[in-house]
Amino acid sequence: MRQAAERIAPHIHRTPVQRCSHLEELAGCELFFKCEMFQRTGSFKFRGASNAALKVGADAGRRGLVTHSSGNHGQALAAAGRLIGAPVYVVMPSTASAFKRRAIEGYGATVVPCEWTAQSRLSILAEVAERTGGVVIPPYDHPDIIAGQGTAALELLAEVRDLDALIAPVGGGGLISGVAVATHGLNAAIRVIGAEPQQADDAFRSKQSGRREAATDGPTIADGLRAGLGELTWPIVRDHVERVICVGEEEILAAMRLLWERAKLMVEPSSAVALAAVLSEEFQRMPNRPQRIGVCLSGGNVDLDHLPW
Repeated sequence: MRQAAERIAPHIHRTPVQRCSHLEELAGCELFFKCEMFQRTGSFKFRGASNAALKVGADAGRRGLVTHSSGNHGQALAAAGRLIGAPVYVVMPSTASAFKRRAIEGYGATVVPCEWTAQSRLSILAEVAERTGGVVIPPYDHPDIIAGQGTAALELLAEVRDLDALIAPVGGGGLISGVAVATHGLNAAIRVIGAEPQQADDAFRSKQSGRREAATDGPTIADGLRAGLGELTWPIVRDHVERVICVGEEEILAAMRLLWERAKLMVEPSSAVALAAVLSEEFQRMPNRPQRIGVCLSGGNVDLDHLPW
């Protein structure tokens, strides 16, 4: 992971860590927000995408980079493709946000529409990869993606000492897996906690059952977290994430609004899930509740024409 950090350092932003006394009073603990909405392309995804693209290299990259995404990963890979001069093809559900599609196209990528289902995404992804000869870079279930995402935790732990816990949103598991590997590689005593919408709770169910559970397709405002855990991310979540806290839609919206109004941090709903978990009753009742917590705010790509309040 340190090699990933060195590889991407010239290309990424070292994002700031912010605090907010009002939110700390509400939570009853110290909160250190790792602000990945200030990362290039507006989310942590650029870390993993740039690491994967740079490892592919310019020669292989000339054939192109291919992925599927409903938003942030597509933007990140489109921008990362520019680092190696590679064309980028993003298979994207036709029902996904038009705002996010415009952003992906704005970075120069070609968007290929598909249906929302995983089967449609993967079958069209395979067609595009075969037609172009491009290298497939999946959104989360890839070692270079996981390593890149974990660099956010390396930065946070280098800046803030003596944390008791880190909490991050869980979708496909790329971020939480990278955070867990980086954190426990430095200090196995730091607790790693996941945060997930109740409407997309496969990581919570997987932790309960001890096996990787299928993702549900329930509607949630945190649409970036609807993906299911991958073959690579699930074992890391199983072994290194203490627990996954699920929060409801109203809790997510309230946390998002608090971050906007009180901390002046413009996050997207998927990002607000982490704060919602910290403010939840489950977190407050935890045995030996952590007192110094790093909170990964994963991104800030919000469609301002369709705000949720």
